[in-house]
Amino acid sequence: MSEPAPSFLSQQVTLAVTSCRNGLNVIRHKGPGKITFWFIALLIGIAAGFAALFFRKGIYWLQSTVYGTEDVQSLHTFISGLEWYWVVLIPTIGGLVVGVILHHFTNDARARTVGDVILGAALHDGRVETKAGIASAIASLITLGTGGSSGREGPVVHMAGVISTWVCKRINADGITGRDLLGCAVAAGVSASFNAPIAGALFALEVVLRHFAVHAFAPIVIASVAGTVINRIEFGGVTEFVLPTYGDLQFYVELPAFLLLGLTCGLVAVALMRSIFWAEDFGNYLQARTGWPRWLRPAVAGALLGIIALWFPHIIGVGYETMSLALTGELGLYEVIVFAILKVAAVAITLGGRMAGGVFSPSLMTGALTGLAFGLVATGVFPDVSGSSSLYALAGMGAVAAAVLGAPISTTLIVFELTGDWQTGLAVMVAVSMSTALASRIVDRSFFLTQIERRGIHLAAGPQAYLLGMFMVARIMRRPEDARAADEEACWTLIDEGTYIDGTATLESAMPIFDASGARFIPVVTLSANAPPELLGALFHVDALKAYNRALAATAAEEHS
Repeated sequence: MSEPAPSFLSQQVTLAVTSCRNGLNVIRHKGPGKITFWFIALLIGIAAGFAALFFRKGIYWLQSTVYGTEDVQSLHTFISGLEWYWVVLIPTIGGLVVGVILHHFTNDARARTVGDVILGAALHDGRVETKAGIASAIASLITLGTGGSSGREGPVVHMAGVISTWVCKRINADGITGRDLLGCAVAAGVSASFNAPIAGALFALEVVLRHFAVHAFAPIVIASVAGTVINRIEFGGVTEFVLPTYGDLQFYVELPAFLLLGLTCGLVAVALMRSIFWAEDFGNYLQARTGWPRWLRPAVAGALLGIIALWFPHIIGVGYETMSLALTGELGLYEVIVFAILKVAAVAITLGGRMAGGVFSPSLMTGALTGLAFGLVATGVFPDVSGSSSLYALAGMGAVAAAVLGAPISTTLIVFELTGDWQTGLAVMVAVSMSTALASRIVDRSFFLTQIERRGIHLAAGPQAYLLGMFMVARIMRRPEDARAADEEACWTLIDEGTYIDGTATLESAMPIFDASGARFIPVVTLSANAPPELLGALFHVDALKAYNRALAATAAEEHS
């Protein structure tokens, strides 16, 4: 006789007891590891927060020292009263020092940026270059302290990456742990720079890790809060900018205007990015034609910046003074347009001239100027249905920055946390969504991903594209002594037909050869100028596909964990 089925209540009690027992087992076996990891995340957050704080204070100290002012917040006003030769000489000397540092401590005389941190997360198990990163941080400090027109947030992100890399090497972290610790460091650095804990955490997930895995969220938030606390101990809980009271705004009537502002800002963001890339290419062309030493290039850029600053000192440095004037509506239409154009040119000269620094603050300033110009026109044409023109400056600031970074979520939150104004969120979100939608169609998603694409790494297309470049052919091929090796005579027949691949190549080069030839395997050879090819082994199509599929599966598992 069969036993009666258990009641619904007893089933639920049994399920609850089983769940509690499983939970206790997880806490007993995995809990100590989680707590240790979160403690490491906290320490990394504190270290990255202090790094961001010291970097910011170092810029202030250097600016006050070389320009002789006690109030660096009004540096642009002070510079207008300096003798002309100091205005030109200071950024020139700063560029020369930057060029010498990058020439000796990097292999390509190029400062490391957020793009290199993104590459480290995607391709190098969360590691970044240490020596080049430290040199880049020092170069960025000198650039911003002596008049370079760039931002401080990009160098802070890479400094944070150097800190997490050092920790990863000490604990021999695997790829997932290394990426998580990198995210923690970046979140803390951004949070400490902007006094923005929410945006810092989301920036690390959205821009650097490029996924929102649940397992990474808790440690990244811990580190982000730690970085914010470091900032607030020094500067307090005040916002970066103080905005005027907007009063009653006709949001619903004005929404079409903010949609149009978003499209305008998307085009401005593309113009800013393209101008930097054009300046970089033009600088490479001039350097190749003239034979100038690479350490001289930043000095030339510094001299050009100094000449522009004789008439328009607002281009010097990060530009928060001019940004504040734009957000409070204290600039006229002519000034705003001229300042925006010159700021784009100055940023292109700075970064294209291989001086150091980031692109985030310049995009904020360019966006604020663009938004104010749009707002002055909109409120002038439709005064009865328009709010404050400075509201457009706030929305424009977020729209251009979001399009440049390819980070609409974290940039929107950074704008809110910089200003403390959450009531105008609808206007900012509308402008940000339109600008990122437009700009991402014209460039490769963002400034950083376009930088990476220009190096031949297809990160913007997703793991299905860039993972192929991670596998060296020589690591996957079957060598002649392998029991399943390819027939040597068949290999030489393929070589004679021109079907082979160099041992230093990656699967990114091998897969098109498989598609074109239809071969089951490809001979792998060493190529030299004065010698015939030497057979190393054979790359089988099935082995290449297995390695690729394993990498895709591991990436998907991490992103959905």
